[in-house]
This record gives sequence, C-alpha cells and structure tokens, in this order.
Amino acid sequence: MKKLISIVLCLGLVLSLFAGCAASTPAATAAEPATAEEPAAEAAAPATEAAEPAAADDDILIGVSIWSSTDTLGSQCKRILDAAAEALGVKVMYIDQGHISEQVTASAETAAAAGCDGLIICNSASAEMTSVINTCNEYKMYCAQFFRVINKDANPSEYALASSSPYYVGSVHENEIDNGINLVTILCEKGCRNIALEGWEAGDATFLLRWEGYKQGIDQWNTAHPDDKATLLDPQYGGTTSDTGRATAEAIINANPTSDALIVAGGGGDVLVGALAAIESLGLTGKIDVVSTDFLPDLDQQLASGAMSAESGGHYADPLFAFMMVYNAIKGNYAVPTDGFLEINFPYIYVASPEDYAAYAKLFVDQLPYSADELKAMGALSFDDLKATAEKLSIADVQARHAG
Repeated sequence: MKKLISIVLCLGLVLSLFAGCAASTPAATAAEPATAEEPAAEAAAPATEAAEPAAADDDILIGVSIWSSTDTLGSQCKRILDAAAEALGVKVMYIDQGHISEQVTASAETAAAAGCDGLIICNSASAEMTSVINTCNEYKMYCAQFFRVINKDANPSEYALASSSPYYVGSVHENEIDNGINLVTILCEKGCRNIALEGWEAGDATFLLRWEGYKQGIDQWNTAHPDDKATLLDPQYGGTTSDTGRATAEAIINANPTSDALIVAGGGGDVLVGALAAIESLGLTGKIDVVSTDFLPDLDQQLASGAMSAESGGHYADPLFAFMMVYNAIKGNYAVPTDGFLEINFPYIYVASPEDYAAYAKLFVDQLPYSADELKAMGALSFDDLKATAEKLSIADVQARHAG
C-alpha cells in the first residue's frame, strides 16, 4: 500500500510541475538503510485506533526529518538510530531540513513520496506541525516528534490536531525550562552577573522553552540575592552553523564588553564551536564563562582549558524512543490515541569538569548506551515500559546494565 501511495504522490508532484506549480522539497540526505557494517507528563488516555501491522520488519521504512544528520548532535542521533534500525531489521532514511520552515513541512511530503511507513521529526516552530500531521493523516504515515512537544496553551490548534490524529503517535522531549534554570544557576554561582544569550533560530519551540528557563533562573537568583542581582541580555541568533555562530558571538561580545558569561542555547553543536572560536580570537577564553546544551566531542578539553564552564547534553538517545514509538505503531503493537498522545520526558546529563565528561564519554561516546540486544528487546516493550526505560537513562543506569 505504501508503495502505491508513493507512486501516486510522485505522479501528483510531476503533474503539478507541468501545471507550473513548482515545489521546493528538500532531498533526503542519507536514504540508504542501516547495514551490518555499519518525556514530567502523564501517560496518554486509552487509545482508540490501532495500526495495520506491516507484513514484515524488512518492509518497514521510517523517515527521520532532522535539522542536520552530520553536525555534532545530529551525527550522534544518526549513529544510535542506525543501530536501532539494524537491530530491528528495518530501513531508515534521513531528510536534512536545516530548521527552515518550508523544508520542515516539505520533509513529511518527501517521506510520504518515498513510501515511508513512519516519520520521526525534529521540527522548528510548532505551527509547522499542522502541515506535517495533515500529510501523515493523508498518507497513513505514523509520526512522532523528538526534542520537541506541542504546547497545549501556546499552540492550541496544533495540540488539538495532534491529539485527534490517528497517525500522530506522540512526542519525546526534555524539560527545557528546568534545563535553562539549571544552566543559569551554575553561572550565577560562579559569580557571573552580566549574562549574554545566543540562540539559533527565533521562534524555535525548544529555544523558547530554554529561554523561559534562563529568565526564571535569573528571577530566582535575584529574589534570593537582592543585593547581588544578575542580568540576562536579550538573545541574538546564530543560526545552525559554526560560521554564523562565530559572527553572532563576536557581535554580542563587541556590543556588550562587560558581559562575563555567554549562554549558547544550542542548535546542534556547530553554533557553540563558532562561539568558542570567537571568544578565543578575542583573547577572552577563560574570562567569559560559557554554558550550553548539546555536548561537543572535545568537551573534556574545553572544560579543562576553561573555554567551557558547564554543559547539558547526552540526550542524543531521545530520537531513539520516538523511533521505537513509531515502529510499534507501524507493527500494530501500540494503539494510537485519538484523544491525546503518548509522551516521554527525557533526562539531560550535566557535566562541569573533565572528570564528569570522562565518565560520560566512556559510556555514551566510546560506545552506545544500549547494546544491539537491548535495542532489539526495546522494540518489544509496552509503552509504559519504554517510557520508564527512557526516563531512567543516566551514567549510573548504563554502568549498572553494562557492569562487567
């Protein structure tokens, strides 16, 4: 059925070109399947619709709509998703969309045209999910978000659509407000009082939550320390590349020479690489405290040199659980709610010293936190058990499971 749908959709796209309505659909960047060589929310209400089981696992194709499958965080996500696809015997394709709204929405059409049975997506703004969910409904393609959730109060229309869709499975995301509070508190405790902020894209759903956390953290500090208040500057946006991240950081520092700290809110890791290069070029390494989200591969060195003060991350396994949710929906193991959706709150890991990072690297960088056997077994878990597995992931959890 998916092959027929993809043929029909492709034919429709071709005919639309002849009619003079050209579309701007991004190309899939890594469409080959994985091979042998190579989140504080309540559970959803009882489901009312179940999937039609796929004929066999090797017929299942799951799309991954991601800002980048090649930057620091994106490549880590790809690594664990490829391992999961291999363990389950399914195919996976990657669609890089750069968090550009038109490309985010087009990525769902690209996945449908390729005959995907399911899609996991890291969108930018929640408003994009209207088009994404409608496409998934039309082509009977199961969908879950990763690193993102639709806020009921801020986006009521998108929330209602997601809740009623028989193909929107759910969301895996972090507690971004707490993340923001924790990072600001670390800076304030280090003595920073003039804190600058570099985001990646204005209006990004995750950035907005982190920013809310930074502001709450400042308010909490100032309430507790009325004679020693801290200030948070309005954000400037550095895109998702190291070049734009560097230029933005330089502009922030030059415009605010009394800043003693910089929060690089995220954006996949490359923004932080650029910002650190800017600080080094200005001769300010160790003089401006930097915190961020999304671990760099050389974070231990950055912490040792004083270039970084602390970082939250280790969440690259987040999309793994969205992948498992979609896989189980396709298989008919998870019935999809039409009066709510499934939700997993995924934990961050915080590091503030080379020793912290060494413990993390041993279990999350040198190896994956889950073995092939564990990934295969994960594909057969109930949703409640999958949720519990995700929410307990930590250095101690991996140490306990892989002891000896």
